[in-house]
Amino acid sequence: GKKLGYTFNNRNFHNVSLGQGQEVVAEQALDLAAKEGHWVILQNIHLVAKWLSSLEKKLEQHSEGSHQDFRVFISAEPAPSRDGHVIPQGILENSIKITNEAPTGMHANLHKALDNFNQDTLEMCTRESEFKSILFALCYFHAVVAERRKFGPQGWNRSYPFNTGDLTISVNVLYNYLEASSKVPYDDLRYLFGEIMYGGHITDDWDRRLCKTYLEEFIKPEMLEGELLLAPGFPLPGNMDYNGYHQYIDDALPPESPYLYGLHPNAEIGFLTQTSEKLFRIVLEMQPRDTCTGEGGVVTREETVKALLEEMLEKLMDEFNIAELMAKVEERTPYVVVAFQECERMNILTSEIKRSLKELELGLKGELTMTSDMENLQNALFLDTVPESWIKRAYPSTASLGTWFADLLTRIKELEAWTGDFSLPSSVWLAGFFNPQSFLTAIMQSTARKNEWPLDKVTLQCDVTKKNREDFASPPREGAYVHGLFLEGARWDAQ
Repeated sequence: GKKLGYTFNNRNFHNVSLGQGQEVVAEQALDLAAKEGHWVILQNIHLVAKWLSSLEKKLEQHSEGSHQDFRVFISAEPAPSRDGHVIPQGILENSIKITNEAPTGMHANLHKALDNFNQDTLEMCTRESEFKSILFALCYFHAVVAERRKFGPQGWNRSYPFNTGDLTISVNVLYNYLEASSKVPYDDLRYLFGEIMYGGHITDDWDRRLCKTYLEEFIKPEMLEGELLLAPGFPLPGNMDYNGYHQYIDDALPPESPYLYGLHPNAEIGFLTQTSEKLFRIVLEMQPRDTCTGEGGVVTREETVKALLEEMLEKLMDEFNIAELMAKVEERTPYVVVAFQECERMNILTSEIKRSLKELELGLKGELTMTSDMENLQNALFLDTVPESWIKRAYPSTASLGTWFADLLTRIKELEAWTGDFSLPSSVWLAGFFNPQSFLTAIMQSTARKNEWPLDKVTLQCDVTKKNREDFASPPREGAYVHGLFLEGARWDAQ
């Protein structure tokens, strides 16, 4: 656009960042641009889903009779799921579609961070040496925080939208501070980068501490003495030109590993497992729908699904009779309330499973017309994935269908054992609840009632015992024994 003379200063380039109330601004820009032959960029259209049908009509209206130089560029974040697609089909069909995929790995991320600048940027500050060193350290920091996302909860507790704008604004702040001070104000710079520029996105206290720790490691006086290692085997480079820095990354950066991010090598096990599972899932989805048996016969997809469907219906127990269970209870203690809530949630899930499976069974027999929901369920059963309608009513899980269903049956058995006489199990499977938090609250309520303490003054304390759950014959006098917890990024020393 710049080469062709389309710029903001020439008043022929309109950039509208969409959000509440910006729809009118966008429509005015489109009308003017269509008439005068300007360019318009509409950013983040996924934020104004309700307005997109109006946009579609507006673009259709301007597709004929508008100026030949009129162009519209639209940007949107990718939808998290298939159901989340909001862009109308008409807009998609009439557009040239481009996806901008974030780079993967430290090498690509570091080059991309440096690509936001040029030789002129490196020379713009009077204190060239300090400016270049901190700029390179900032690029490395940016690459680290962006790529840490791939490590899941061991990277960040939440996913944050760090972007190149954070980096470029930080470099502008760096320039202004170096020009205005006789000494490098390390504390001020770290505060601005860690609490405002990047820290502005961060909502978790531990993540904020991590961000500040990175900056304390990467931006400190030692960096100007040539003694700073950004990662094991990767020292901060000295004074170079722009191309020299790119060359230095190619020559000196160690191979990709969690060490580059200050992480333990085990941190990538989860990420690599997830990547390989995704690959196998795609390969499985590409397989032919009919499979051959050893005797040369062919098993169709329908036969495979029918066999699985019948097996699941056979194994599913009856729903919990809530009225009958309530009649058995003498006192509705906090634990009993939790048990009822869990039974009600389980009933909602199992009734949906039975309903959808029976409906599909009739569809496969030809007694019902196959709907899109039934088709989706059939595909999910064939590909060993948990159907969407079940996920909506279930607890969070990333397991395949076979593992998920076996786990569901175990959860039902645990609930049956608990609701048999409503006495608290000797050890409670905390991970087996729909809502584990409600059980933790019940522990506090029960203890507070027993000791006549105010509930807002009660806190939970957790102790890890050296025993296995089989060693407990009865629950403790206060609190509860729980099992089924997982540690990520560490393991418990049983000794």
